[in-house]
Amino acid sequence: MSEDNKELRPSKMRGVAFPKAKYGVILAIIIIILVNLIHYKETIFSFFN
Repeated sequence: MSEDNKELRPSKMRGVAFPKAKYGVILAIIIIILVNLIHYKETIFSFFN
């Protein structure tokens, strides 16, 4: 095993299967939208009245 190809993750994280980056981006966008909907609920519903 060469030095260039060694495991960079800590030993506790080696068994964890990380999801693809695009799923993390989609999840982050969904969380941001949900938080904004909860926080600005009254403002958003006032446009429909």
